[in-house]
Amino acid sequence: MTIEAIQQAIDKLNNLVSTSQYNEAKTFAYELLENQSIQDDHESFAMVYNILGLVYWNLSDYHKALEYYSKAIHINEEIGNKEGIARNLGNLGLVYWNLSDYPKALEYYSKALLINEEIEDKSGIASDLGNIGLVYWNLSDYPKALEYYSKALLINEEIGNKEGIARNLGNIGLVYIKLSEYPKALEYLSKAILIKGELEDKRGIAINLGNIGAVYIYLSDFPKALEYYSKSLHINEEIGTKGGIAVYLGNIGMVYRGLSDYPKALEYLSKGLLIYEEIGSKLGIASTLGSIGMVYRDLSEYPKALEYLNRAYSLSNEIGDKSLRRDHLQEYSGLYEKMGEIEKAFSYYKQYIALEKEIESEETKKNAQIFDQRRILEEDEKARQLKLARFQEQERIFHNILPISIADRLIEGEQTIAESFENVSIFFSDIIGFTTLSSNIEPAELVKGLNTIFTAFDRIGTKYGLEKIKTIGDAYMAVCGVPEVFEDHQYRATQFALEASEVIETLDLGKQFKSLQIRIGLHCGSVVAYYW
Repeated sequence: MTIEAIQQAIDKLNNLVSTSQYNEAKTFAYELLENQSIQDDHESFAMVYNILGLVYWNLSDYHKALEYYSKAIHINEEIGNKEGIARNLGNLGLVYWNLSDYPKALEYYSKALLINEEIEDKSGIASDLGNIGLVYWNLSDYPKALEYYSKALLINEEIGNKEGIARNLGNIGLVYIKLSEYPKALEYLSKAILIKGELEDKRGIAINLGNIGAVYIYLSDFPKALEYYSKSLHINEEIGTKGGIAVYLGNIGMVYRGLSDYPKALEYLSKGLLIYEEIGSKLGIASTLGSIGMVYRDLSEYPKALEYLNRAYSLSNEIGDKSLRRDHLQEYSGLYEKMGEIEKAFSYYKQYIALEKEIESEETKKNAQIFDQRRILEEDEKARQLKLARFQEQERIFHNILPISIADRLIEGEQTIAESFENVSIFFSDIIGFTTLSSNIEPAELVKGLNTIFTAFDRIGTKYGLEKIKTIGDAYMAVCGVPEVFEDHQYRATQFALEASEVIETLDLGKQFKSLQIRIGLHCGSVVAYYW
């Protein structure tokens, strides 16, 4: 495969994932991993592993997702692809977020953030900050979530990343939903939709429309909720996003349940279930089976309700989702109470309470870990800021000592730089009678006078493209043609010399420098420039 063919294959794989064709994506990814051309292109090989991790993440097979993201990191570490490493670390954080292992999620997001800051990838930094905000959102620490989302938003606005801006706006809208500030939520979600419209991102528009539908659910405005859920469903059907179609079919079904329109509720929930089964989303299947069971309970069709609830509970056990299993245990208790089987109802209620306490205990431990992780994050942030300030100061000093182009090359890691230049001009100057002058003047005044002279020379040098090499006592040395080559270096150096001799007469140097004269020398030829 050519480089172009490899890129087309990866684009096809990404498209399969974005349209929820996960089984097809999985098959195609494994085919690509067997291709010798892909194996030889290590960066592409790592990318396929990363996408395969994303496939398993969408299928709720988090252990497989971790496996493939880890393989991707291993390859990227071998080839030194820091951008790829940061991306993989962020994806690992996302898996742990899904597993509700928030300390681990924060750990990986923080590692990704450090690398993106190191390589100055502002887009990556914004993404990591947004992901950290997402962790705090899940922990119900909404002020912290807003803080990180807002930081991410500022960076995305700075770099003009509209996709990132829209994502941050949408997430801020979700925070305001949790804070019951619904007008604010609608404001931010609407702004997100406008930007998604500019980007022609139909999937993004659909997500935010669905979130607006959720706002209207909280406001008990079911007609409006149906309107926005239906808009979102229509877009997902138009672009063929099966996962999105299933989600909004289920949402609409639950709205109809709220409206006591049970036939409509079953119709939409059953359609959603079929799609979840088609794409193999166990979490979606379990959740929808439970919802259908609830509708049958409302209809007093208890055997049917029990049938669906049993299937849902079995699947929630299989995938290890304790929160979903807790909800199903609560539903069992309510169902058996409706059926008049009080003993069974009480038994399931006790199981529900026990699992609820277990989840609360785990959450307490996780929150304690998060507290420690947050402290570490804050310490890391202080260390990063201190490191950045020190680096900027070192860079400033470095640029004062060396030409900027040379300083930047040394900063990038070059150990020594030796280059030949065939045609350059060198400028030399010193002060006539400096030894006598220095013995009759206060040191502070002498230094002040020299600084005034050399600052003026620096200013003229910038005008004509000369680089100051060094100053020793009263001597000043500059070069034209190094490191930037000038064909007219002789003319530039001559003009510099003339203006330097003239500027001495205009400077206010004090009485002791009265009648100051300088000697100037010019030389043209070849040189070797050596930096270390």
